[in-house]
Order: sequence, then structure tokens, then C-alpha cells
Amino acid sequence: MIIQKESTVKKGISLAILALSTATAAHARPMVLDGLEYLPEAKISVAQAQSIAKKAFPGVIVEQALEKKPGGSGLRYSFDVESHHITHEIAIDAKTGAVLQNVRETASDDDGGE
Repeated sequence: MIIQKESTVKKGISLAILALSTATAAHARPMVLDGLEYLPEAKISVAQAQSIAKKAFPGVIVEQALEKKPGGSGLRYSFDVESHHITHEIAIDAKTGAVLQNVRETASDDDGGE
């Protein structure tokens, strides 16, 4: 009887963990990387660049791209990182891992005018 009760408790805990992980995954948005065609040229992985960006400005990455732009090696990961309703654009050199840019976005940055 004690063994059966212990087994029931373990099943309950397992189901609770499964439910929690499913709920967390349901709130996570799939992250698309614009600029996949440049990926073979990158020396650091997307995951490494994400980690560097989050150290530069801790938060949630809401947008990401790999793009060719002047500065550094000419190839950069660009991340929009959000924390407490503040968004920073973080640029990471895709060949060296150096932080090229860490600026707070303003309302005028989001109006689509580049």
C-alpha cells in the first residue's frame, strides 16, 4: 500500500512538471532568424550571439537577424532585446563576437523609417 501511494505521488509530480513545461513552451514564440543565407559566413553560432546580447542587456529577445552592415567584420547579428517595456538593439559581430552596438530603441525607431 505504501509503494502504491508513493507511485501515485511520483506520477502526480511528473504530471505537474509536464504541465508546467508545456505551459511555458506555449508562451514561448518560435524565433525566426532573418538572413539565414549569411549563416555559413558566421564564425559564432546564433546561440553564442544570443548569449552575448543577453549579457549586454538582460531580457527577452523579441527579434533577430543576421545581416551585412558596415562596422566590425561587416557581418552582424542584430537582436531586439526587451526588458520591462524597454527595448535595446544589440549588434554582435558574427565573426568575432564583439558587441558593436547596444542602444535603447525609441518610438521613432519603430515607425518603420530606415
